[in-house]
Amino acid sequence: MVTDHRKQPRRRGEALSSAIFQAALDELAEVGYAQLTMEGVAERAGAGKASLYRRWPTRIELVMAAVYHSLPDLVSVPDTGSLREDLLDVLRRSSAALSGPAGEAMRGLLSEVLRDESVARTFRENSQGASRKMMADIVRRAVERGEVDPAAVTPRRLDSGQALIRQHFLFHGPPIPDQLIVDVVDEVMVPLLRAP
Repeated sequence: MVTDHRKQPRRRGEALSSAIFQAALDELAEVGYAQLTMEGVAERAGAGKASLYRRWPTRIELVMAAVYHSLPDLVSVPDTGSLREDLLDVLRRSSAALSGPAGEAMRGLLSEVLRDESVARTFRENSQGASRKMMADIVRRAVERGEVDPAAVTPRRLDSGQALIRQHFLFHGPPIPDQLIVDVVDEVMVPLLRAP
């Protein structure tokens, strides 16, 4: 039985956004990105379709916002006192996120991005660069501890670990083996960041 959302107590602001984000993630998990609709998310959230479209004019914007909302924020950047351990921690968390709705969203978004330049533009405009920010914070602290040569820090080196994890995920799916994460850190990231 479908409940008429107009007869329920009215939610606003963060409460409504959180309900919509959770509904979008639940839809992703249940039907996948290809079958996800704004109508389905609205119904699951007990919200009006218009309230979704006012905040997120396209499905891609809604899905990206829901995924970003579900990811750990930057205040939870690991700080173990060791570059290697911090990198392992953040890549393990990324791997775990890819095994859930965020991974399903990434696969679906990439398939749309490859087919449609306007979708690619929307994807780029809504990308928050959280992975690079997290890596930059980890590496900045490692530079301060003397573990990393500041001259070795470049955007490509900061992106290398996440890029390899995502590439494995896209071609092999979840779960991402922990040994792969260890190898990426020990064979790629740490050597790159310690190189002069």
